[in-house]
Amino acid sequence: MKILNLYAGLGGNRKNWQNVEVTAVEMEQEIADVYKKLFPNDTVIVGDAHQYLLEHSDEFDMVWSSPPCQTHSRMMKATRHKRKRYTDMSLYQEIIFLQHFFKGKWIVENVKPYYDPLIKPTAILGRHYFWSNFDISQFDVPSPKGFITAGTAKETERLKEWLGIHYEGNIYYKNNHCPGQVLRNCVHPDLGLHVFNESRRAGLFSF
Repeated sequence: MKILNLYAGLGGNRKNWQNVEVTAVEMEQEIADVYKKLFPNDTVIVGDAHQYLLEHSDEFDMVWSSPPCQTHSRMMKATRHKRKRYTDMSLYQEIIFLQHFFKGKWIVENVKPYYDPLIKPTAILGRHYFWSNFDISQFDVPSPKGFITAGTAKETERLKEWLGIHYEGNIYYKNNHCPGQVLRNCVHPDLGLHVFNESRRAGLFSF
């Protein structure tokens, strides 16, 4: 089965998938380099995931998309954030595109937003909203204490252990000074496997 993994990050969602052919698209070169070391058999493309979906979706059996969550996050409205930003509507563009133009199974994942979602999610699991064209049953992976603000060197190592994702040093991107951010962006591998297995139970694929 060919899977398109968009906004792939470090591949937390993908970590426990088996017997699949994965193409991962990630904009940040440093993150993509770590992903490639973690999953050397995957095809890794450094580029615009939003555009890649539009141009290549027909080449895949399943699409998983995790668009950037920052402008949707409840933390965006927290008092420590003083920068006002428009909400990135590419999240909803991709949901509508997949609903109407993609024939395989698809999943769009994001955090619980600070506003009422414009499209009702298929499932709410922990801190995640999922939109998909198959049912997703409840599943819980408790987050570590202090998860949202974890950013010290020790806390970052704990996040690596929690996810089972290990790499040397720290990753900073887009002027983000928190080494834990790239790890907090991950979907936990157990949750990623649960959603993947739900797609299998939906009956489109044979294994």
